[in-house]
Amino acid sequence: MIFNLQYITDYIDKKIEKNEKIVIIKFHELNVEEKLSKQQIEYFLEKSKVRLVNLGYTIYEEGDTYKIENESHLIENNIYYVAIKKDKK
Repeated sequence: MIFNLQYITDYIDKKIEKNEKIVIIKFHELNVEEKLSKQQIEYFLEKSKVRLVNLGYTIYEEGDTYKIENESHLIENNIYYVAIKKDKK
């Protein structure tokens, strides 16, 4: 694996392909499955959030509450962030 901006873009694009409405980035995915270092995770989180905001998502982090399909959810400490696609109005 080569860790760079293309890696982050590809990772986020795969998440969006699975579910365009919501993207969830979990601690376990980056730390255990992807085996990223602390510095890589910080870089990943920073750049991926910018990408998602540019694509029209709102970012929610630990302790935040978000609402999807009329259900409220609290982001717990095993999730880095949740990105929800903004409704087009």
